Amino acid sequence: MKISITCDDEYEAQKLMSLIFIKEDKETYVTGILNIIKNEMVISLKDKSAHSILLKDEENVEKFADFIQSVIDKEHNLISTKKIKSIIEITKE
Repeated sequence: MKISITCDDEYEAQKLMSLIFIKEDKETYVTGILNIIKNEMVISLKDKSAHSILLKDEENVEKFADFIQSVIDKEHNLISTKKIKSIIEITKE
């Protein structure tokens, strides 16, 4: 399954790419969604840190939250990410 998420700008897209980094064993560092406020999403990582990501709008936040939840629940694995300006393409299996 593939999804395209539009971030607020290229910096936010780069930040999101680095936070969902896929290791060789196809794991992601995202462990949960802590909060959603309009177009802002706060996610927690395996190292217990929290990071804020600004997406283009609330629709993109909802779309990303729905997509990443099955990865957080370990039902799916991320297999690739690609950044095109402020858009992140994420593929999971």
